[in-house]
Amino acid sequence: MCKHVLNAQVSIRSPCCRKWFDCADCHHETESHPLLQQDHMTFACKKCKKCFRKVAAEFEESDEYCPHCDNHFVIEAMVPKPRLEVEGEDVRVDARMLKDERVRGEEQRTIFNVRDAPDRLG
Repeated sequence: MCKHVLNAQVSIRSPCCRKWFDCADCHHETESHPLLQQDHMTFACKKCKKCFRKVAAEFEESDEYCPHCDNHFVIEAMVPKPRLEVEGEDVRVDARMLKDERVRGEEQRTIFNVRDAPDRLG
């Protein structure tokens, strides 16, 4: 599982060390040598778990799909965004840290006034 690209659809086999990586950053973090770039790339689809090869020089629009299961693997990468959160207890146990985002609506207008109802009903 790649921490750089959250929606990685394929793993790529690096030609230099013959190991599988989800992105070039994962290769850079785990290996001490630079990534060797070649025209022939070997992919492993994460949906059907089958491997296939593509030639980068002849890459067309039809090559954006897995030849076995038609999984579209050339998509815009979702990268994790930094955010600031407050650590607290588990929300399922203690929900006091949550803010209620609902908007309180106006009271319904009626001819019957609820506040003085006990005086009228007798």
